[in-house]
Amino acid sequence: MAEISEVRRELALDCFLLAGKVMMESGAETYRVEDTMIRMAVSQNMMDSHCFVTPAGIMFSPSNDLPTRFVRIHGRRTDLERVARVNAVSRRLVAGQLTLQQAYDEMTEIEKTHYLFPLWLQVLAAAAASACFLILMGGGWADIPFAFLIGGIGFYIVEMVLVKTRVKFFAEFIGAVAIGTLAVLAVYSGFGNDPDTIIIGSVMPLVPGLLITNAVRDMMAGHFVSGLSMGAEAFLTAFAIGAGIAIVLSF
Repeated sequence: MAEISEVRRELALDCFLLAGKVMMESGAETYRVEDTMIRMAVSQNMMDSHCFVTPAGIMFSPSNDLPTRFVRIHGRRTDLERVARVNAVSRRLVAGQLTLQQAYDEMTEIEKTHYLFPLWLQVLAAAAASACFLILMGGGWADIPFAFLIGGIGFYIVEMVLVKTRVKFFAEFIGAVAIGTLAVLAVYSGFGNDPDTIIIGSVMPLVPGLLITNAVRDMMAGHFVSGLSMGAEAFLTAFAIGAGIAIVLSF
């Protein structure tokens, strides 16, 4: 009986850590990850469990008498569909609608699957958002095509550089340089009118809005380590965008 209990405990730990890992890698807030894992643990009679989550890793202990488990977070992207699916599985586990093995199998399937939209659709959405932000910033209707094209090209460049280098700061910097260069060329060639609004509209899809939101929400929830680290990442990303544009405009 003790052996079965130990096997079940290890399965539960694997399930909880996998759920937290998928959520953190998909852009979830730190407090949401901790709350989800603790609720899952309580549903499996682990009443004294402890969980500590940071953007770089997750530590989980089933009780004061048992070893602590750790899992590393290697990268993060915005994939809120995965977050929603993990939450749905955890709620069904807590409600008793799934067994522990079924929940683990579904978590494994979610980890293997990426629910991001295809790249062409992301580029199209970024281009449309750039055109809309240009209007919001007071730009002229004649500049909409340039914001549409430059915003889409800039987003595509960022994604391609990110795939090659895996360095988000560098990818955002190169994308900002490309956006600034294309906007200035459009105006100086006589086709565009206002380079400022074209640049502002085109860089908006690159702004780390989710990072800033998660940083503020974690800080408000008392998770200062995660909040400060996410805030620093958001600041570096915004600095990279600003530096790229500044270099172009300085010439």
